Amino acid sequence: MSSSRFPQLAPTLFITALAAASCANPKRIDEGPITVMRNGERVNQPVRAIDAATTQALDAGIIGRERRDSLAAVAYAGCAPTVCAALGRGEVALGMTDAQLFTATRTTELAWTARRSGNVTVLAPRDADVAPRDAVAALALVQLAGGTVASLTYREPQGLRTVSSASDASSANLARAAALTKEGDAMAAAGDFTAALERYDRASVVSEADATLQYKMATALDKLLRPREAELRYRLFLHRLELETIDAEGTANAKLADAIAQARERIIVLDRRTR
Repeated sequence: MSSSRFPQLAPTLFITALAAASCANPKRIDEGPITVMRNGERVNQPVRAIDAATTQALDAGIIGRERRDSLAAVAYAGCAPTVCAALGRGEVALGMTDAQLFTATRTTELAWTARRSGNVTVLAPRDADVAPRDAVAALALVQLAGGTVASLTYREPQGLRTVSSASDASSANLARAAALTKEGDAMAAAGDFTAALERYDRASVVSEADATLQYKMATALDKLLRPREAELRYRLFLHRLELETIDAEGTANAKLADAIAQARERIIVLDRRTR
């Protein structure tokens, strides 16, 4: 007997085969404990847990901000002129107290681990992946002696660099500014003026008086269609140049003279655009 001869039996045969297959491979259900709710009970809404976590995060953020504000008030109270200037730049300087260190790095005690030995305290980042940093670079270690910063170690792309004296800070910072300026020049030559400006900005933190750096920043801003700041940077470039010194340098004058002429020309053009 075939299903073609008796078409009315085809559905019955298919259902019978399907039932036999299901009996041969029964599905197993993992029957765990069943929670039975009593009359009047309600299921807690997940939104409440989310709201609680959000509230805790906001509270922690407010507490952290209040602590940073408190440390900043202590840091600026009676600070020496050089330390106050470093705080304004967001840069750690030798001789800072721990409160001034925290203010310069915009952190609190929670961002550091402390190891004390006599009057010496060594601070290390609590989380190396998000290490505290100042305007120069990320900090790997800070050593305080007698309550003030005696040395600090930066973690830079070239490796670790320790500053333990004013000469270390000045020479190393100038070398770093030169390296950043060189990187910026390469990026500007490649047409990436946004990245070039970022390098120039970082270099200007430690080499603010460099007139040629102001010109390079002005040129990048000009290319990025930011006329107001570009005009300001061109003016700073001209203001900081000492023409008497330039005249004494002889052969270097030609290239710099072109920059001076270009700066003066762009000031006129940009001044008209921003009016």
